[in-house]
Amino acid sequence: MLPRTHWQRHIARLDPEADFEEIYRILAAHEFPWDLHQSLSFALFRTYAVPSIGRLLAETGELVQRTQKRYDDTVLLLDEPLRTGLHGDAGRRAIRRINQMHGAYDIDPADMRYVLSTFVVVPKRWLDDYGWRALSAAEVRASVRYYQELGRLMGVKDVPTTYDGFAELMDGYEARHFAFDEGSRRVADATMRLLVGFYPAVLSRPVEVFSRALMDPPLLAAFGFRRPPRVVVGAARAGLRARGRVESLMPARRRPLHSPDLPRIRSYPAGYQVDALGTFPRGCPVPQPFGAADPDTA
Repeated sequence: MLPRTHWQRHIARLDPEADFEEIYRILAAHEFPWDLHQSLSFALFRTYAVPSIGRLLAETGELVQRTQKRYDDTVLLLDEPLRTGLHGDAGRRAIRRINQMHGAYDIDPADMRYVLSTFVVVPKRWLDDYGWRALSAAEVRASVRYYQELGRLMGVKDVPTTYDGFAELMDGYEARHFAFDEGSRRVADATMRLLVGFYPAVLSRPVEVFSRALMDPPLLAAFGFRRPPRVVVGAARAGLRARGRVESLMPARRRPLHSPDLPRIRSYPAGYQVDALGTFPRGCPVPQPFGAADPDTA
C-alpha cells in the first residue's frame, strides 16, 4: 500500500509551469478521481443556466434525446487529452473533434471562456468544501496552466492567467447571465434524469433531492428548481464532508482511475474510437466561431 501522502510528495518535486500535465493527471487519476469527476460534471451542469448555452444545447436535441451518449462523449473527449497528453496523437484528435463540433455553431467567445473557467474554479471549490484535502498552491497553478493550454488548442481567446482571474470571470459571468430559459430547463431536467438513473429506482427521489441540495440559490433560481429544506441541505453537505474524512484515512491510489473505467460510461461496452465520438452536425461550420483554433486541431 502507498502512504496517503505519496502523490503529494511526488507533486512537490514537480514544477507546475513545466509539469502541469503530469500534476493534473495525478490529481484526476490518483488523488481525486471521484471528486474531480463529480465536480467537472457539476461544472458542465452549471453552464446550462446561461441561456445562450442551455438554449443551444436544447436546440441540437443531443442532451435531451440522447443524454447518456452525449454525457459519455463529453467525458471521454475531455479525458483523452488528460490521459494521453494534450499534444499526443489521441489527445490532439479528441481536441480536433471538440473543435469540429463547436465550429458548426456560432458560439459567443465569451461563453467559451466562461465554460473553461468552470473547469478551473468549480473543482477547486468542491475540494475546498468536500475533498479529503485541499489543493496546494502548486496544484492550483498546474490546473490553471492545464486549462490555459487546452483553451489555446481550442482557439479560446483572452483566457485568464491566474486562478483568481478565472474565479472572477466565472462569478461575474454567472451574475450577469444566469436566467431562466425553457431550453436550459429541458437540458437540466434531462441531465438530472440521467443522474438518478445511475442508482436503483428506490433511490431516485433521494438522489434528486440530494443533488438539488448541493446547488447554490442562483443556480436553483436559473433552473426554476426548489431549494430543499435547510436540514436536508446541511445533511447532504455533511455527508460529503464525512466521505472526504474517510478517504483521508485510506492509502494513496496506486492504479490510476480514468473516465473510461467508470461504470457510468455505458455507451461503448466494446470500446470506442476517438474520431467517432461526439456529434457530426450537418451543414458547413460557421467560419472561426470563437477565434482561429490551433491549425493542428482545427
